[in-house]
Order: sequence, then C-alpha cells, then structure tokens
Amino acid sequence: MKTKKLKAIKPCVHIVEKVLLNPYNPIMVNLIGAGGTGSQFLTALGRMNHALIELGHPGLMVRVFDDDKVEPANLGRQLFPTADLGMYKAVALVNRINLFFGTNWKAITERYDKDTIQAHPELRMAEFTVSCVDTVSARFEIAELLMGIDQKMAYSRNRPLYWMDFGNSRDTGQVVLSTLTAIQQPESKKFRVVETLPLVTAEFKELLESSESTDNTPSCSLAEALTKQDLFINSALANLGASLLWQLFREGMLFNRGFFLNLKEFKTQALKVA
Repeated sequence: MKTKKLKAIKPCVHIVEKVLLNPYNPIMVNLIGAGGTGSQFLTALGRMNHALIELGHPGLMVRVFDDDKVEPANLGRQLFPTADLGMYKAVALVNRINLFFGTNWKAITERYDKDTIQAHPELRMAEFTVSCVDTVSARFEIAELLMGIDQKMAYSRNRPLYWMDFGNSRDTGQVVLSTLTAIQQPESKKFRVVETLPLVTAEFKELLESSESTDNTPSCSLAEALTKQDLFINSALANLGASLLWQLFREGMLFNRGFFLNLKEFKTQALKVA
C-alpha cells in the first residue's frame, strides 16, 4: 500500500524593502514619544546608527516628536537627570544624543497629530515610524495619518514603508512591526514570501479598544509612576524592539514581526510573519 507524501509547509518570511539595505542617504526615522520607552529606544537608535555607519551603511536620520516637558516623576524611570527638569523631553534627549554620537538629529516639540502634519506635511515622510505613545487614540490617529499619504507623495524620497508600535502595561508589553504599503517580494522556492504585515490597529483593534485606560493623569512622583509601570518594562521592550530593527537591517529578512513580553514571568512570545 502506497503512502502519500505530506507536502512540506514553507516557512513564511518577509523580505525587507531593498532601498533600506543599500540606500544612498540616511534612513529617515520618526520617533513619536520621548517618555519611558521612547527615551530608551532613542539611545538604542544612536548605537545602531553608529554601528551601521561603521559597516558602510549611511545610517539613520531621526526626528523625535514630543510636546511634554521633563517633570520630577520622570526622573529615574525615564532617561532624564535633574538638570533636564522643565526642558522639552525631545530637546533634552536629542541634544544628548547629538553630543554623544556626533549626529544631527532633530527634536520636534509638538504632538504628532493632524494639526502638526497638516501644517508640516513633509514631517510625515519617513521610511520608518516608531510610536511609543500612551493612549490607544494616539495609535489610531498615527495609523490614519500614515495610511493617508497622497499618491503623489507615495513614490517620493523617504516614503513611509514601516511602522513599529510599542505598547505596555505595568509589567507586560508588545512590539508590532507593520508595513504601510505592499513591499515587493522576490520569488522563492524555499519560503512563502509575505509582502504585507498587518497594521497593529487593524489586527488588534478590539484588544486595543478594550485596554484603553481611563486614567491618563500624570504621576506626581516616581513612586506613584511605578504603580503604573514597572521600572524595567520600558528598557526591556526598547532593547528587544531595537534587536528586531537591527535584524531587519543586517539580515534583510524577517521571520518574526514583533513579540509579546511578560516581564514578571520572564517570558517572550514571538509574533510570526504569516
């Protein structure tokens, strides 16, 4: 009796847009939010930029969007010393990075929202958008702005390609990488290539809406802030997210498009490309 051979299932992979791997100019990155996660991730971007340049890549050009100022409750959990009190978070962080790494990155002391983008539409043009925001409503607004690119601008320099979103509660969090347009994929006999990675606001819409907190009041002290977010959840997310971005640049292909992190139980679950 003959037995049928089971057809091998090809692993899914996303091949990175080639313009990111061998560009003529630095890759533009919009970092939205310079708080707990954003301040940590910006430092990781500084290290990544230096490493990429040493490897012959033009590196990164980063714009940081945040209209908040440094308050006493930010000290310790976020990367700000007492000397930064009263300064715009974006300005304090970008000045420090520029001095340390010799970069010329920019601080935008405004919210990344419809008003800002309508006044300065060129600010939307960045190959990478990274959001480290506190509210679900901000995520949906970012998604609307990124997906609302005029077709005349869709093929210009720095056209939006990817969106990486960071989110967390007290001791859990997630990072999700999405494509903002279909990325042309090469033919492959070994893998099933995937040209589109779903938006976090579409794939997890119900989960996001159900998790929206009604308490967005700022903390008055570090002790109060730590009741809302663990001391190391932001840095853990930022480093793992930076590792995903580094893999994108160095390997040019992704089998994972994000992850879920439970810091209390020290568990990480990869979000597979599918």
